[in-house]
Amino acid sequence: MKRRDGRYRAHSRGGPKRRPVYVQSVRVETKAVFLRQGRRVALRRITAYDQEEFLGLVESSRTLHRPWITLPGTPDEFDDYIGRFDGLSADGFVVCLAKRQSMVGFVNLNEIVRGVYQRGLIGYGAFAPNAGRGYMTEGVDLLLDYAFTELGLHRLEADIQPGNAASLNLVRRLRFQREGFSPAFICIRGKWVDHERWAITREMMDTRPG
Repeated sequence: MKRRDGRYRAHSRGGPKRRPVYVQSVRVETKAVFLRQGRRVALRRITAYDQEEFLGLVESSRTLHRPWITLPGTPDEFDDYIGRFDGLSADGFVVCLAKRQSMVGFVNLNEIVRGVYQRGLIGYGAFAPNAGRGYMTEGVDLLLDYAFTELGLHRLEADIQPGNAASLNLVRRLRFQREGFSPAFICIRGKWVDHERWAITREMMDTRPG
């Protein structure tokens, strides 16, 4: 919950209630407030000031990301990328190390639908220098908490290619539920690709173990 003084309260789930923890950390270069902060990583919105670091990490992560995701590789592509995050139908975030504040990955909230649905579709990925350390599991979990509390969404979905073991393992760890398999579901680089459909609701978050 955001207070009048601009600070954000980090919510906890499970176990005895604790005193609220307010997140005040600000990255000096971007003036971007940490919306959520965990034990090792923090979540904040992506900004235009992130261009150089983001593009450098994308370049160093080409092998890791291929063939699962395509990210901007030039300044113009980066501008288009962040330009679609209007805060209404889509929102973009980066996951940073809480102490060093360097980026370890990204997570996006896309196709936000309000009204009777209150749903969104998430996309995420780690950057190569810090992949495989569990940072993105923690980071996506912070995004789930933010989306379900501050944004008031009820349901978040993830569409994942069957061969993308790292992404599938992440949603399993966060207790998403597999809802089905859709052949030729999304067109990627001109080819229609199969995807598994996973989802989690606010009620499912409330029943997750500690």
